[in-house]
Amino acid sequence: MVIQLEQFFNLEGNHKEYEYSFMPELLISDDFISATAIEFSGEISNTAGLVNLKGKASFTAEIVCSRCAENFSRKFEIDIEHQLVNELNDDDNDMFLLVENMQLDLDALICEDIVLSLPYTFLCKDDCKGICVKCGKNLNEGLCDCKKDVDPRLSALLQLLDE
Repeated sequence: MVIQLEQFFNLEGNHKEYEYSFMPELLISDDFISATAIEFSGEISNTAGLVNLKGKASFTAEIVCSRCAENFSRKFEIDIEHQLVNELNDDDNDMFLLVENMQLDLDALICEDIVLSLPYTFLCKDDCKGICVKCGKNLNEGLCDCKKDVDPRLSALLQLLDE
């Protein structure tokens, strides 16, 4: 959704609410198997000459756990908040979002904010035990029958215990 912002920059006190959903062109993350449409609810307003975008984006994704490789579903809710300007005095200022030609591509901005807020890895649960590196059994379902490797530096001590 492309929003024309001229009315917001030129009229102090202007306020408009937005509520819509969209499907991104690409999956947000390579870890996602699938995802629902992104739902956005928010507003753009000019308060004291400063144009603000505030809202919340939410979606549900089917994901592969980074530890046990099982599929799971998770709902994400991301706060979207930006101060919009049509010109910057200082190019190094990252407090404000520069909007060129008084147009804001809201879909692209929401997708960018979502990508930046996602964790590095996705776990099906906080205490996921992963899989056994030898047999591949999911350790969340129970222990496997694999014997643990002995540190070769301690193998001489094990021989003493066997005697």
